[in-house]
Order: sequence, then structure tokens, then C-alpha cells
Amino acid sequence: MFMRLIYDEKLAQGAYIIGCQKSGEAIVIDPQRDVDRYIEVARANDLKIVAAAETHIHADFVSGARELAHTHGVRVYVSGEGGPDWQSRWAAKYDHVTLKDGDTFSIGNIEFRAVHTPGHTPEHMVYLVTDHGSGASEPIGICTGDFLFVGDLGRPDLLESAAGQRGAMEPSAKRLFSSAKWLGQLPEYIQVWPGHGAGSACGKALGAVPMSTVGYERRFNPALKLAIDDGASEGSFVSFILEGQPEPPMYFANMKRVNRDGPPVLGSLPQPYQVRLSDLAKIDPQQVAIIDTRPWPQYRDGHLPGAMSFPLSTTFNTDAGSMVREDEQIYLIVEPERLEEAVRDLVRIGLDRIVGWMDPTEMANAAKTASIAEVSPSEAAQRIDRGEVAVLDVRRATELAAGRLDGAQTLAHTRLASRLDDLPADRTLLIHCQGGIRSARACGYLQRLGYGVINMEGGYEAWQRAHTTANA
Repeated sequence: MFMRLIYDEKLAQGAYIIGCQKSGEAIVIDPQRDVDRYIEVARANDLKIVAAAETHIHADFVSGARELAHTHGVRVYVSGEGGPDWQSRWAAKYDHVTLKDGDTFSIGNIEFRAVHTPGHTPEHMVYLVTDHGSGASEPIGICTGDFLFVGDLGRPDLLESAAGQRGAMEPSAKRLFSSAKWLGQLPEYIQVWPGHGAGSACGKALGAVPMSTVGYERRFNPALKLAIDDGASEGSFVSFILEGQPEPPMYFANMKRVNRDGPPVLGSLPQPYQVRLSDLAKIDPQQVAIIDTRPWPQYRDGHLPGAMSFPLSTTFNTDAGSMVREDEQIYLIVEPERLEEAVRDLVRIGLDRIVGWMDPTEMANAAKTASIAEVSPSEAAQRIDRGEVAVLDVRRATELAAGRLDGAQTLAHTRLASRLDDLPADRTLLIHCQGGIRSARACGYLQRLGYGVINMEGGYEAWQRAHTTANA
């Protein structure tokens, strides 16, 4: 049996190519949309991808199952559980199999058994994998999708917190509690191949180790331990699993709709044309999204009016997905050697309308640029005392327990677009996060929308240090 994890560091997402070397066939579990990567890996290992399988309708990236079905003619396996609202509606147009709990299928000599594990989503499936070609009669591993992670279970609140289905999170948590008990029946040696790792917003405590075993997780995964402990109540599990979940990025709700109804077929990556500074300066930044990927100090000191600051860091997808609409045309200010990286990142979250790009070296010739003021904690305190600013804290709710500035309005930076009406439009916003990075993204976004903004350098950590020193 061949198995290869293809991992996206920015979305902390793992897709699995599993193949039978005897038949030369392979399947991809939970592929992303730019599927050429999977085709190339399979080809390099004398395999042909003949199928794709989904564990569930994803919220954090655009699925590549339809892309593979449309452009490469593969068969797709999707869940038939969870009710009519949780079916992959696009699959009916292609060679597909709708799976029920306990159904099996094979790729060469490798058997996959689907098990319905609702909780993270109503339709969620996992796949037990048995390599009959090696003579095995028991599973070697389980593709767990967003059900079981290393160190965590998939969050059950997204239907409510991201998709707006009021009252959905507690019933979902109860279903997750029941699903998790099934893991207590599996042999401890079975390997765990999860859909996400540390950094994903699909849980609150995901580990950085890419794989695990059922036995290890039963011993050391706090959420799973609580679920399979005979003495634990459903209520205690529900409280534990719902507490402290991070605010979901704005684009999550859109991903659910796109992946259910069917994402547009790419065929190939968008090929934006190169523009000059004079061309980009003529574009109305209220009509298009200009994404400036330069480091924050360069952007802060001078950028095109209306451009937003999204460096190509691990949060690029999340930041852009939370602050750029899917219907907006996009222009990138990006180094030529990183253009393809930026394009792939954007199409993976459904931002396809990438029209043009500009080499950032041209910004050295910019005659008229915007800038963002950045102040130290001590200067911030003076401005607050003088009543010159309204304080906006863009940290997550779980971070506020460590302290907050008096009178600060709190709103996670990934949720700003949903709460713009709550922000004061007649006062300059002094924006801070924990360390100064997320607030920088918020500053660029809100400045584009016409708000006066100031970034507090170093964030709340620097504020605490400054005030601890002053009071010592």
C-alpha cells in the first residue's frame, strides 16, 4: 500500500493519497482544489488517481473532489448521511457513490469502510483502511477528517457560530459525544490520519504531530478521554468541547455553501497579468481588492490608498478570506517568485477573481501613498487619556481573560466584516491585538473602508510590559 500526506501549512490541512501498487490505482481523501499536486505525486509513484472521497462538507477550504471528477473523470465517494441539507448536491452530475454507515468500497486491494461520525457536521464520515494486498484482515489506519485530531476532537459549534444556525451547537456536541464513544471500541494499534493539524480553526487544541494512534489518543486526548470515560456525563463533555473555541473566520459560512452546491471548476490556476504602478494607481480600491503582501513595516510606511496588508505568512488565507469578498476582483502586490503561491492560497478559499499583479519593487517609485500611524503603548495611553481615540481590541474572546484595556470594544479580526455597524465611524480607532500582527491586518482593512486607524505596536503584550515597568 502506498500512502502520502499532502499538507498545506497555511490552512493546516492534510489530504491523503492512498494507492494500491499492484493495480496502480489511487484515491485522494479530502483533496483541495488545485489538484495538479495530487496528480503529480501519483504519477511520480506509478499510480493513477481513480477516485476521491470526502469525509464531510468542508468549511475551511474549497474541496477538490468536483475538480477531480470534472477534469480527470474520477469517481467520487460522498456521505449520504446527515439529512437532505447535508448532501453534496453537485455529485449527481458525475460518477459518484453516496455512502451510508458501514458501506465499503475498494481501490485495488485496499478496502475502505465508511463510518458515520456526526458531531462536527451532521454528515461526517471516517474511513477505516485495510490493506488486503499485504494479507491484512484488520484496518491499518483511519482517515478521520475533522472528527478526531491529534490531541482534540472536531469542534461541533460551526453550524451556529459560522453558518448562523441558531441553537445547533449543543445538539451537535451531543452527537459528537456519541460518535466519540465508538472510538473506544477500536484496537489501539490503528493509526489516526487526521484532516488537520495545529493552526487549524476546526478545533481548539490540535497537536502539531501529523499522525497518531487510537490508543495514544484514548490515553492523552483530553476531549476523547472525557467522551469515553464511563463516569463522564454528556453535559460535562458538551461544556468542555464548546468552551474556548476560536472565532471562525468569515469565509467559513461561504465554504459550506460552495462545497455543498459545487465549487466552480478551475481547470487551471488563474493567470493574472502583470500591471505597472501607473495602472494600479488608477484603479478604484473600493471596487477591487488590492492585496499588498509586503512586510508590515514597508506597507505601514507607504502603500497604495485602499490596499490591504496581507503578508504571505501562515495566516494569509484566513486573513484574506475574512476581509475580501468572493465577488471582488483582486490585484496582488507580490514578488514574482511568490505569485503562484499567493494564487494557490486564494483559490483554496474560493477567491478566484485574481486579475492582475504588480512587482513590489515598483512601490519605490510611488509618488502618492497612504500610511498607517503606529504608536507605542505609552503614546497610546496618552491618546486614550485625552479622549482622542476609541480602542478596538481584535483578539479572540479566549485571550481576554488575561486582561483588557478599560472601555475597549472587543471583536476578533476575522469577524470584523460582520460587525462594521458596531464600530464608531466618527472617531479614530486605536487597534491592538496580543502582539501587533492581527491588529495590523485590521488597520489595513478598516482604512480601506474609510476609518481612521492607529496600530498599537507590540499589542497587549507590550502594553502589559510597559505598565508593569511603570508601576514597579
